[in-house]
Amino acid sequence: MIVGKLERTIKINELPQSNTVENGWQQFEIDCDGRIVSVTVQPEIWKKLTDAACHYPQWVAVMFNNKPRSVYVGKLDQQVEHRLVLEEPNIQVFERKSKAETTATAGAA
Repeated sequence: MIVGKLERTIKINELPQSNTVENGWQQFEIDCDGRIVSVTVQPEIWKKLTDAACHYPQWVAVMFNNKPRSVYVGKLDQQVEHRLVLEEPNIQVFERKSKAETTATAGAA
């Protein structure tokens, strides 16, 4: 038997409605195919998301938790049906280019 890595990745392209929790942290929920994921992020991470929504006509954010399994399982809270908790995820934000822009750039090269 070999060891594998199970990763949970969530992608969004809209700014979710959030609630401010302690110390300016933001909490929001995402519906992932019927499973609700509650996400809590630091103010700096929330700023990345709001900046992307303001500056890019199309954008995508990728959220993942790369903490050791024992820590991640501890962060899942109780097994509530159809609900997971993702605390302090790593988030990367990218500008999405339209296919027309991508094709034009490739054609110019």
